[in-house]
Amino acid sequence: MTGRLKVQSIGQHPDTKQVSVVFEPPQMNPYGAPQPKVTGLNRRLRAKSLSAIRTYGAITSDFRMSPDYFIIGTKRGGTTSLARWLLDHPGIRPLFPAKETRKGTYFFDVNYDRGEAWYRSHFPTRRSHQLVELARRRNILVGEATPYYLHHPHAATRARAMVPDAKVIALLRNPIERAHGHWAERFRQGVEYLGFEDALAAEPGRLAGEEERMIDDPSYVSFAHQHFSYADQGRYARGLMRWLNAYPSQNVLVLRAEDLYADPMAVYLQVLRFLGLESHRPSELKAWNLKSKSPLSSDIREQLQDLLAPDIAQTEAVLGRSMDWI
Repeated sequence: MTGRLKVQSIGQHPDTKQVSVVFEPPQMNPYGAPQPKVTGLNRRLRAKSLSAIRTYGAITSDFRMSPDYFIIGTKRGGTTSLARWLLDHPGIRPLFPAKETRKGTYFFDVNYDRGEAWYRSHFPTRRSHQLVELARRRNILVGEATPYYLHHPHAATRARAMVPDAKVIALLRNPIERAHGHWAERFRQGVEYLGFEDALAAEPGRLAGEEERMIDDPSYVSFAHQHFSYADQGRYARGLMRWLNAYPSQNVLVLRAEDLYADPMAVYLQVLRFLGLESHRPSELKAWNLKSKSPLSSDIREQLQDLLAPDIAQTEAVLGRSMDWI
């Protein structure tokens, strides 16, 4: 399902009545993607089955695992690829149920009001986990990857309160390329209707006051803050500081997405060492969710470089190293 432009009237008098065009974004599922229409018997049965599984998972939540690690972002920064590669390791298990192939829960950002039982419904039971560990003769980890966690103002403190010993992995991509990739995905899905240049121009107005409202009212979920923050989600220093303040520095690993794709095996092994897992070679190291998009014009690239240069410098100061983005 995609968004649609809706014409609405302004005023009541026939001679003075005007119209305006309002964009209605599509209905989104709990995991940050447009909710497709459930048509056809097979799809309806599958939807009911998954709903029943989630209910069962919530009912049995007291017996379920907590995550050992989070991949917190960034969006369009390689989180899906890294999450899929890790699942190839014999010391990693998927979320429950495995057939959903879901990488994350979006709990500590947009689904927090669903409660801890809903969150734990995504993880295997401790008993089943012990049986798998016995069969594989090793300790096994389970984690999730939700790329909005890095940008959300409450995600870090919520995660630390519930899972204080988790390992945290942040993948940061050149924020100029990230912004363009973010927009291309939203546009492709029908969530965005503006071209990239117009969307960048509209972004300050769309986001005005949104994060402040989220901070003042933790229950508030901002559609614009999550989906229209093309440049803003590339301001990494703010999010990194939230997670570094919430977790000890030794529990946080920050990587460049450019390194992930330039030398995937080296970065994969670095992540395994961070998680305390033995070396392993995945069956393949392909890039997931790689989509073609229109080229970025030199004018817009220069505009984004000027806009984001101070934030890149701030990110480098937080990390104490050059990110080599501009």
